Parts: sequence; structure tokens; C-alpha cells
Amino acid sequence: MTSIGGAEMVDWNLAVATATRLVRPGPEVSKDEARAVVAELRRHAKSSEEHVRSFTGMGTEDTHDTPVLVVDRAGWIRANVAGFREILKPLLDKMQDKRGGGPGGTVLGAVGGKVTGVELGMLLSFLASRVLGQYETFAPATRALPAGANGGGRLLLVAPNIVHVERELDVDPHDFRLWVCLHEETHRTQFTAVPWLRDHLEGEIQSFLGETEVDPMTVLERIREAAQSFAGGRPEGEEGEGDEGSRSIVELVQTPAQREILARLTAVMSLLEGHADFVMDGVGPDVVPSVEEIREKFKERRARGASRLDQALRKLLGLDAKLRQYRDGERFVRAVVQEVGMDGFNRVWTSPNTLPTKAEIAKPADWVARVHRKGD
Repeated sequence: MTSIGGAEMVDWNLAVATATRLVRPGPEVSKDEARAVVAELRRHAKSSEEHVRSFTGMGTEDTHDTPVLVVDRAGWIRANVAGFREILKPLLDKMQDKRGGGPGGTVLGAVGGKVTGVELGMLLSFLASRVLGQYETFAPATRALPAGANGGGRLLLVAPNIVHVERELDVDPHDFRLWVCLHEETHRTQFTAVPWLRDHLEGEIQSFLGETEVDPMTVLERIREAAQSFAGGRPEGEEGEGDEGSRSIVELVQTPAQREILARLTAVMSLLEGHADFVMDGVGPDVVPSVEEIREKFKERRARGASRLDQALRKLLGLDAKLRQYRDGERFVRAVVQEVGMDGFNRVWTSPNTLPTKAEIAKPADWVARVHRKGD
């Protein structure tokens, strides 16, 4: 809903308030336990730096310029609202100019920023209890959300979610916390060791948003179609593989140009997530004694999902696609490293031209053939 109105159509403060009010409470911990968890996550984040650098060969001193923030669910919500507000600003300004005084503008003006803020808040309340960590790079630096002095982002570790999952899986909490930190530290290393990566991603996102149909009534109609598919507009079992009933909101609001951009973004995100999973499991046996148990139980948890409503929301929001990114990306990284070694794989970070395409994620040998030419 944030992409159908002008700037005043998004009440960002209400989005934060709604999300923090609706988000599920975290696990019960005493103050002493909470302080101990925060301290341990900070220690593990620090120790993970050297583990990840040594394993990947992606050495960089800029990591020290990006802070580690151990946050609760409300803190994660505030950080992501700030990021959304920054990344969506050009599109919302464009919508505001286009809306003017036409009939579409009248309709959307009546809806108002408060409704949009509530919609965004509901989405974030769903996500806030599920994210273990995140490298946030788009939100501007503030006192409450510091960032790297040279334009870097910040590493967020969501303490209550980590505690919740380690209890749910019944695994060693100290090992699990380090295991999570290895994954998230890999993301921080990706962005600090590859200076062009953040700008490349932002450029792709802005290109995607720039292709958005700015006629408010057209976009509103697409959102209505998405809502109908979620509500079960078709009888169960009638959806074909290409039907809209099986597609997410993101897919439903695409133009042909956006589909091309989204394919590139999907490939990059698969690479980043798969690389983090590969590193996490590669480092794990040396520093996380119970890594095999953790990994097996975590995979089962991913595959099992939760309630029917939870599964429906994940599908609608495109979260199933994110789970595929972990799996497909990890397979790509593993296959390439087996073929050309870690140094050969690291050519992927040379420039945007050496990033894998979506097709190459599925066929790693094609990427090797393209980037590692005969006689090179």
C-alpha cells in the first residue's frame, strides 16, 4: 500500500505504532538473562568477523565502521520503517505529483495516510517476530540508529527472536547464537568488502520502483486483485502453476520491465543469502560444536512452517521465494567453490557484470563458463 499514494499517504509514525502494538510478545526472560543474551550476541558478532574473513578471503577493515545493534522487535520495526521511508521516497514523491486533483487522487486522498500506515504496520508486525538478524543499509543514520561514518549500514541482531527459536528448537543456546551471528556477519562482510554492492542494489530497487504504474487507480486495482487472491477468490485446487492465485503481491503488481529487474534482484538476493548459509555451515564445524544438530532442526523448521494462516501470509508476501533463495543460492555457491575454489568464486564480487543471472543460479556451470573463460 505504500506504493499507491503521495508522501502524505503514508503515516510512518502510525506504521511504527501499529506494528509495535500488534507484534507478538517475545519470550519471557529476566532482566539478568536479557543482559546476558545481549552481551553474548555482541561477543559472538565480534568473533564472527575473523571467522568469516578467514573462510571467505574477503578481508576488509571497513567492517569496524558498521555498528552491531542488538535490538528487540520494536527496534527492528523502527529501523525498517526508516529504511522503507528512505528507499520509497522517490516513488512517493512521483505519486504525489501524478495524483494531483484527478479522480484517483480524490479516492486515495480519502483513504489517507493513516490507513496506509496501519497496513504497513500490520505487515511489519507479522515480520518482526520472524527475523533473526539483518544487515540494514538504507535507513539514514540517527542517534537511535547509528551507521558507518563512510555510508555503511548497521548489523541488527533481534535478541528475542533468537531466544525464541533456540528454545523452540531445543538446541544449545550459545552455539545457536554464534551460528546466527556467522550468517549475519557474512552479510556485513559482503557489503563492506564489496563497495559497489549497496549502490547497485539501490539502483536496481529504484529502477523497479520507477517502472511502477503511477496511475493511482491502476495500482489500486492491482492491489485489489492481490487481496482477492489472498482471500480465496478461486475455489481450492483450481489454480494452475501460472495462475495469480499462486503468486505473491510483489508478482501481481509487476510490469514486464519490472519482471526483468526482479529476476536480477532475485539472483543477487539468492547469491547473498546462499553465500551466508554456505559460510555459516562452512565455519560452523570448527567453532560451533552442535552445528549439525542445529542445521538439521533449523531446516525442519523452515520446511514445516507454521499455521495455515502463517503459510498463506508467507506465500502472499513472497516469503516462500526467500526460502528458495537460501536453498538455491547455497547450491550455487557450493557448486562454484567445488569447481574453482573460494578465490575463483570470489570473482563474483568483481563488478555487477560478474554477478550470476537467475538462470545461472540454477546452472552454476554456466556462470563458471562465462566468468572463468578458457585460458583465463
